[in-house]
Amino acid sequence: MRSRFLPRERKLNDDILRQFHQLNNQLGVILANAELLEQRLSDPAHKARAGQVVSGALEAIAITRKIRLLTSAE
Repeated sequence: MRSRFLPRERKLNDDILRQFHQLNNQLGVILANAELLEQRLSDPAHKARAGQVVSGALEAIAITRKIRLLTSAE
């Protein structure tokens, strides 16, 4: 099966996919740390704030995945 990308387009596509991977990794780090904070905090207000960070990170990961799928040409 022949690639439908020119070499320059393939490099750009590979670079974009690599950036999505790095973004997803960073969001995973944020998520893991927010979950740890949420578990360890005893103050209800702080626990709720950490929960908001967890929710935001999960939403950002989902949005990143959707964008990656929409921009994936293969």
